[in-house]
Amino acid sequence: MLIERVETFAVAPRWLFVRIQTDDGIVGWGEASLEGNSGVVRTAVEQFAEYLLGQDASRIEDHWQVLTKSGFYRGGPVFASAVSGIDQALWDIAGKALGVPVHRLLGGAVRDRIRAYGWVGGDDPSEVGDHIAAQMAVGLTAVKMNASGRMSRNGSVAELDAVVARVAAAREVLGPDRDVAVDLHGRFTLATARRLAPLLEPLHPFFIEEPVAPENSHLIAEFARSTSIPIATGERLYSRQEFLPVIQGGIAIAQPDLSHAGGISEVRRIAALAETFDVQLAPHCPLGPIALAACLQVGFATPNYLIQEQSIGIHYNQGAEVLDYVADTEPLKFVDGNFELLTGPGLGIEIDEAAVRAADTIGNNWRTPLWRHSDGSFAEW
Repeated sequence: MLIERVETFAVAPRWLFVRIQTDDGIVGWGEASLEGNSGVVRTAVEQFAEYLLGQDASRIEDHWQVLTKSGFYRGGPVFASAVSGIDQALWDIAGKALGVPVHRLLGGAVRDRIRAYGWVGGDDPSEVGDHIAAQMAVGLTAVKMNASGRMSRNGSVAELDAVVARVAAAREVLGPDRDVAVDLHGRFTLATARRLAPLLEPLHPFFIEEPVAPENSHLIAEFARSTSIPIATGERLYSRQEFLPVIQGGIAIAQPDLSHAGGISEVRRIAALAETFDVQLAPHCPLGPIALAACLQVGFATPNYLIQEQSIGIHYNQGAEVLDYVADTEPLKFVDGNFELLTGPGLGIEIDEAAVRAADTIGNNWRTPLWRHSDGSFAEW
């Protein structure tokens, strides 16, 4: 089962798919999406393919070790995303070769379903209610919302009041039996985040996400000491080594992205690390169907798995939708706000290859928005 072909596909709205084919005709799919940087990750995958061609596809761990460590300059989101897509595709091949879902190869299922949450927009409280109602209509029991748009460096009374009003509107619609998570998106300084958290505590957020920018992860412990709200972070951390300080700092929920943090292989190790600190796993995934399927495969075999983010029907997917690239949408449908156990071989979904190849002829050119403060200086998006 030798690797015969490695291809990449840049597809709308902002995703990069990896296709690996073996000499006996088995095809595995992975997702190396690094939003806004498809071109550079595509080049990294092509460079890694120079090593992969002719190699035994079943040696997943050995390939992971070589691809992550054989270069003198290692790590970072570009290399990690390229490895993630390759790793997912190799696990997909392994499952298909044996006729079993990947979670069987990871030790078997520890649960029958995984709770899902969706993202909601809305710039004022009345819009928040409408957006949440739409998510509830498809069966979801949990949502996540941005705390704010652009946030000044030392948040004003008006800015903080607006955050509280929007979360309060969400809580009113959701009631006490559903959950709302609040994403600070790294837009807040530590001081502003610490001022906000006590104001949100009476509304009982499911978690506060990314209270500080990832390069300020050394401040997580100080923030954790200031609030009783569970803290989540990790979408911009790319390895066990980068997760260790925030886990030690007191986060409650680790959020590795399976398309950024080394794929299935590394996220399983991050999950085990987290479990030793009583930290739950809730992977970041506002991405495509392959990344989502990879998350679910890990989730079905991981004891400390809390909930799964997904972007089915999300408003910012312009040009294509998550399910546009799968031949059969049934495995990824919601059942009472959950994803049911995936039973198909490999990642458990069938990619519509014709749709992917057609989309690649158009490509994607999504870029991270550029925001500025009122004084003209750079602002966190």
